[in-house]
Amino acid sequence: MGLGLIASIIVGGLAGWIASMIMKADTGIILNIILGIVGALVLNAILSLLGIYAANSWIPQLIVGAAGASLLIWVYRKVAS
Repeated sequence: MGLGLIASIIVGGLAGWIASMIMKADTGIILNIILGIVGALVLNAILSLLGIYAANSWIPQLIVGAAGASLLIWVYRKVAS
């Protein structure tokens, strides 16, 4: 059981905002939400391949989402340059 739609949007938005602050990216609120949610999905998939599972609660998913969104921003910058 996951966080639910509303909680995922809130956590995704916060995670994307944290990642944009860490990576000094100029993203808007919609892109922050997308980055946070997609980042959490990507990093959860990578971690599950390593046998690591983040709990389906706010704080672990916020951390995973922020790290995943930072990873997505980093990859985008490497591909774009």
